[in-house]
Amino acid sequence: MDQVFVGIDIAKESFVACALNEKQEKLFELTLSMDREGFQKLEKYLRDFPKESLLIGEESSGCYHINLFSFLVSQGYRVVVLNPLLVSHFLKLSLRKTKTDRKDALTIAQFLAQFHTSLPESSFLSSDFRDLARERESISFEITRLKNDIQRLLEITFPELPRYLNVFSSSLLNLLQFYPSARAIKAADPVRLAEVLTNQGKRRKPTISPEELLSLARVSIASPSPSRELILSQKISHLLFLQEKLPEIEEMLSMMCRQIAWEDLEILKSIKGIGEVTALHFLAEVGDVRRFGNHRKLIAYAGLDPSIYQSGKFKGESKISKRGNRHARRVIFLMAQSVAKVNHLFRTYFLRKREEGASYKKAILAVAHKLIRVIFALLTQRSHFRVSLNS
Repeated sequence: MDQVFVGIDIAKESFVACALNEKQEKLFELTLSMDREGFQKLEKYLRDFPKESLLIGEESSGCYHINLFSFLVSQGYRVVVLNPLLVSHFLKLSLRKTKTDRKDALTIAQFLAQFHTSLPESSFLSSDFRDLARERESISFEITRLKNDIQRLLEITFPELPRYLNVFSSSLLNLLQFYPSARAIKAADPVRLAEVLTNQGKRRKPTISPEELLSLARVSIASPSPSRELILSQKISHLLFLQEKLPEIEEMLSMMCRQIAWEDLEILKSIKGIGEVTALHFLAEVGDVRRFGNHRKLIAYAGLDPSIYQSGKFKGESKISKRGNRHARRVIFLMAQSVAKVNHLFRTYFLRKREEGASYKKAILAVAHKLIRVIFALLTQRSHFRVSLNS
């Protein structure tokens, strides 16, 4: 059965589809609207070919490719989402310089025809999974920012409190939501103060008694600032809301991953130092590592490949390119820092790099490269981590 390769170039309001046969002869080329009518017109043309003969490819284009992708998958077609960098490199190699939507759709179809044997059977994890992981990442950043803001505001409204206590315990956060300063605590009714402190600390006994809190407030050097008190109270409310929502997202992330890629998750967790949350984020951004062909392509995808500036006899210091997926790069760095602390294999490698004169950052980068090599080998071979096999 002859295969048919359909390249689709996506724009906000329209898309172009170009189909080639195995001899790379053009079968059809269409410009259609990005709506139900356009989707159905495309499928009308696709029906002329057996579904098992079709391979459809789209470039990842922000959010615009998702609806067409979902429609085609729901109709039973094999669809792969391609990294735009790969198609761009293919375009340069083909020496075709014309930049039009029709040419882009043709380029994608030609890319599919040339490399279809090395592409995955389908897209690995849904965009829903990736978007959920990125939302969790965004909330985590926001929680960190809010905590920094709260610490800064408390240095004015009640500077003694963060010096002696963990102000991010549930009991103190809820107390500060009602009484966001030493001034407010001193003015509060002692009975009501004790009630708020003890009631909000049901899960764990408060780390300070109402009497100790009042005593600390009376000797505080805090400056009166009603505006900062209001801001602090609102920031605490926001923080408590996000902290309540974060576990819901993590639970859904875990559920989705276990349905689609349970084995991959367990393989990653077999590496001491990689927990479930970081493993989930890695899989959400990277997907099926087999689509990269080798570990070097995965390193480049994360923007961890070296970039050297050279002009004449001058050769600049080598740095990472940062051209790839910044979310993947971040989670790989987090995993590298963790395994360098607790995993004997990577800890030994990290210390050796430091002894050789590498800075902390360069040593962690070396660990990240080694970790990617190990992860790529484990996931492609479907085996769990064993030090004796990877040392």
